[in-house]
Amino acid sequence: MKNQTKVIALVAGLLTLLCFNLSAADEKLTYEQVKTKLQTSLGMQIASIGDAPVPGLLQIMTAKGLFYVSENASYLLQARIYNLDEGMRNETEEALGGMRLGGLQQFQNAVIEYKADNEKYVVNIFTDITCGYCRKLHNEMDKYNDLGITVRYLAFPRNGLNSKSYSDMVSVWCADDKQQAMDNAKAGDTVPSKTCSSKVAEQYAFGQSIGVNGTPNIIMPDGSVIPGYQPPAQLEMALKAIL
Repeated sequence: MKNQTKVIALVAGLLTLLCFNLSAADEKLTYEQVKTKLQTSLGMQIASIGDAPVPGLLQIMTAKGLFYVSENASYLLQARIYNLDEGMRNETEEALGGMRLGGLQQFQNAVIEYKADNEKYVVNIFTDITCGYCRKLHNEMDKYNDLGITVRYLAFPRNGLNSKSYSDMVSVWCADDKQQAMDNAKAGDTVPSKTCSSKVAEQYAFGQSIGVNGTPNIIMPDGSVIPGYQPPAQLEMALKAIL
């Protein structure tokens, strides 16, 4: 009887603890409270916050990419959400696609553009002047343009903002003839030093926020991404498939 009483007391205690934890888990914080907690505890700057496709989760956009957080801000997830009822639609990629296209608007006048005469498609490409495959892509620029593909370059110095690549890319973006400066830099020529109020650092930060971690990184017209070099004909086929 004594042991039975102990078991009952133990079960009662566990149920009380379980109910308490469930109650705490059900507690919802406001967006502002979640934002404050994450920024305070993790030093994570939140660009936007809203409901995620999964009940109980919030979707947050940060300088380091897209994350999910529980409504009580106790759990942080870096994951992909797929919608089984919609043919395994990648909800995370859909969200990122919208963020990419929206973010590109701020750089409309800060890209280096190689415009096709008979323009059919426009792609935005994060590039680094020292990247081998970036140079390969650039060497075939005439072929992309002949297929009606306009290329718009954004800067992504892979070694960061304290690298020579960064200062050289600033010089390219500040050159009087930006296309010629880019051509020379991609050919491995010395880049004459020049400074101005460029958007190179901002483009690099934007790239990081949408998941760019290498170059070339091609943002398609629908916001999807093709990481890495694509031959002209292959890129044309990919563009036809989505448009």
